[in-house]
This record gives sequence, structure tokens and C-alpha cells, in this order.
Amino acid sequence: RSVGATLMNAGSSRSHSIFSIVIECSVVKDVTSSSSDGVGRGNAHIRVGKLNLVDLAGSERQSKTGATGERLKEATKINLSLSALGNVISALVDGKTQHIPYRDSKLTRIL
Repeated sequence: RSVGATLMNAGSSRSHSIFSIVIECSVVKDVTSSSSDGVGRGNAHIRVGKLNLVDLAGSERQSKTGATGERLKEATKINLSLSALGNVISALVDGKTQHIPYRDSKLTRIL
């Protein structure tokens, strides 16, 4: 996690963090076969779940932060990625939209 100081916040988060958890559960049922080697064959069922825990960097008005140089570039990129995430959420909720813009930012592509 990257932090930096602005006029609005002394410890402003300058990056997004994503923690992904993937859980797999497999159940194997032993089915006895009538093969000559006497080895049973299993019937496997696998369930997979994924949980993403996301800590988003805060969106700040650039005029109020007093950011210049690298801080200004960071703020611009943060605002663009948050906007792209908002566009994806809006498209998913809309129901009429045929295109979901997942590939507009690294954040939405990962999620």
C-alpha cells in the first residue's frame, strides 16, 4: 500500500489494494467398478468460490489537494480507475447494456 501527503490528508492512500481468496472443495464418491483390476472409479464434484477484498484509494478533488507533479499524476490515475469501476457497476446494474467495459482499467480487469 502506497501513501502520500496532500493538503486534505496527511496519510492519503495512493494505490488500490486487492486481496483475493479462492476456495476449492472437492467431493469424491467412490464407485466400485467391475473391472478386472478391482480398482474403483471415483466420481468427483468440485465447487469453487472466489472472494475479492478491495481497498480503494480515495478520490480527491485536485484543486483542493494542492497536488503537483507526481502526486497530481497519481490523483489523475486514481480518479480514472474509480470512474472506470463506476462505469462497470452502472453497466451491470442497467440490464439493457450489451457491453460491460471491464477492460478500461487494470482494476476492473483484475476484478
